[in-house]
Amino acid sequence: MIQESGRSMIEMLGVLTIMGVITIGAIGMISTAMRTQKRTAVNDDVIQMVTGVRQLLGEFDDYSNINNATIFGAIGISNKNPYGGTYELMVNPANARQFIVAINGLSETDCQYFLTKAWSDSVGYQLSGGKNGGATGNCGAQNGQNTVQIIYGE
Repeated sequence: MIQESGRSMIEMLGVLTIMGVITIGAIGMISTAMRTQKRTAVNDDVIQMVTGVRQLLGEFDDYSNINNATIFGAIGISNKNPYGGTYELMVNPANARQFIVAINGLSETDCQYFLTKAWSDSVGYQLSGGKNGGATGNCGAQNGQNTVQIIYGE
């Protein structure tokens, strides 16, 4: 009597199917975690930029002396964002007592997210009584070419 030991082809296919389902679920979770991490990093960077600009230029009556290279060097962060784009700081042409933080290089979905996010310390959010997010931008460009602008100041 010969006793055979091993797995049948059907058992192996079952195991491979289960592993495939688990892998697909893990990829989805990793993708969501990466998107959340990038959004959190941008939020933290914007808060750090706003705080830094206010500390550096708060003694002046306006923000007309904003210089991207000087500000980013003084704050100690890079002007590169997690999406492969850049951050820009500029004076608001309509009001020198305000400055604009621009987030460049966004996908359409991330652009929409940052437009609707509540930037609670921004001029737009405060003027709307908390009804609007406080950011402006156009999210209709190709992925990686969308920009969101947030105005801070008085």
